[in-house]
Amino acid sequence: HSSMAEAGDAGKGAELSAAGGDYLKAVWQLSNGGMASPGEIARELGVTAPSVTAMLLKLQRDGLVTYVPYRGADLTPTGRSEALRLVRRHRLLETFLIEDLGFGWDEVHEEAERMEHVMSDRFTERLAQHLGQPAFDPHGDPIPSVDGTLPAGPDVQLADSKVGTRFVVQRVKTQDSDVLLHLTELGVAPGSEVVVLGREPRGNLLYLDHGDGQDFALSRDLAKLILGYPKE
Repeated sequence: HSSMAEAGDAGKGAELSAAGGDYLKAVWQLSNGGMASPGEIARELGVTAPSVTAMLLKLQRDGLVTYVPYRGADLTPTGRSEALRLVRRHRLLETFLIEDLGFGWDEVHEEAERMEHVMSDRFTERLAQHLGQPAFDPHGDPIPSVDGTLPAGPDVQLADSKVGTRFVVQRVKTQDSDVLLHLTELGVAPGSEVVVLGREPRGNLLYLDHGDGQDFALSRDLAKLILGYPKE
């Protein structure tokens, strides 16, 4: 059983293109224990259906995914190691850019996307050491360890919280800079607390405040992206 670092530096991983790596990460994020459909992958990466088919066939030849035409793809153990190695790099970079360089959390995704493909494992581990081996990035996303294990994170959605709940935000599951900027303006970020005041009857809005009487509304779709736990 080789570590993620060894898997990446030996053989297939070293020759993986940036585009190939992005596909592996997309399959990992979308599959959730099942298969990532070609349509989902195309939407996630902003590419055409034929491009998805061609890349999945290539990644299957390289032993990184299992692909069933029209149904979707799942990662092989080697593909999963490679995907998690890139996710580790990406989330460590985002942490560095925000904590050390003063970037906003809405600005770092594109920067990290460009840099993650050219970093060595040696640099990645120096960076992790410099940051104090964080388990979560500033968005609250779990950072895979070197051996590919993920720290357990919160899985309760704000959207599912009962009226009257004081909810502690721990994770925001999006990289959309407009959404992150909007949430920043509302004061919703990992570490913040919100109180669920009410719901629009049969509707889509949650009414919230920070316990200060200044209420605001969030759509159910956005509230599904916000994970944390109800405070006792």
